[in-house]
Amino acid sequence: MMSWWGKVIGGAFGFMLGGPLGALLGATLGHGFDKGLAGVEQLGGPQNWNTGDQERVQAAFFTATFSVMGYIAKADGRVTQDEINIARRTMDKMQLDGEQKQAAIALFNTGKEDNFPLNEVLDQLRQECHRRVNLIQMFLEIQIATALADGELHPSEQRVLISVAEHLGLSRMQFERLLAMAVAQQRFSQRGAGARASDSRESLSEAYQLLGETKASSDADIKKAYRRLMSQHHPDKLVSKGLPEEMMKIATEKTQEIKAAYELVRRSRKPA
Repeated sequence: MMSWWGKVIGGAFGFMLGGPLGALLGATLGHGFDKGLAGVEQLGGPQNWNTGDQERVQAAFFTATFSVMGYIAKADGRVTQDEINIARRTMDKMQLDGEQKQAAIALFNTGKEDNFPLNEVLDQLRQECHRRVNLIQMFLEIQIATALADGELHPSEQRVLISVAEHLGLSRMQFERLLAMAVAQQRFSQRGAGARASDSRESLSEAYQLLGETKASSDADIKKAYRRLMSQHHPDKLVSKGLPEEMMKIATEKTQEIKAAYELVRRSRKPA
C-alpha cells in the first residue's frame, strides 16, 4: 500500500489536507478532514516541498481526479456507459486495491451531485500543485479523455473543460492545444499498431497532431516537440511532482503513444 494512502486511511491526513478536497476525501473515508485551507497554510503550504507535501499533493490529485471526472461525465446531462467505463479503466490501470477503488468510485459519484463545489476543488488543486504545470496538464488530459470517452465532445462538456483549464491557470490556447492533441491521441491509439505501421494518411495526420506539429514543421521542430512531450509525461518526473504512483501506468502509456507517433512521422520523412 502506498505511503500516502496508508496515511490517508489511518486518519493522519486530517492535519495535512484541509479545504474542499480534504472534506471530500474525509467524507469518502469517514474521516473529519475539514480543518480548512488555513490549517494547511499554517503548516507552510505547498511552497515548502518535502515528503509530506508530496504525499499531500498525491492525495489531492487523487481526490480531484475522480471527483471532477464524475462532474464532467454529468456535464452533458447524463452519465454514459462509455464515461463510466473510462473511469473504471483508469482505476484498473492504476491497479487500485479494494479500498482505493471504493474511494475512487465514491468520489466519482460525489462529482455527479448537483452541489459539487467544482471551482473550490480546482482552486485548491492549483494551490497544492503550486505551479507544477506538467502535473496540472496531466490532470486536464485525464479529464479531457473522460469527456471524449463516448466519441464526441458535447458543447456542455467543452464549456466545463474550458472553465477547468482557466481555474487551473491555463490559457484558452493551451487548452485548445491539449484538446487537439488528446483527440489525435485517441484516434491514433484506436487505430492500433497494425494500421499505424502501414503509414496511412490518417495515422500520419494524427501523429503530427499528437505531437502538436504539422507537415510543414522542420525536422528540428518535430524532434524538439517530441522531447518536450516525453519530458512532460515522464512517469518518474510526474511522480516526483506529486502524481500518485498508481497513475504511473497512465503516464507510461502516454509516452508510448508519443514515441509511436514520433517514429511514424520520422519514418515518413525518410527518403524513399
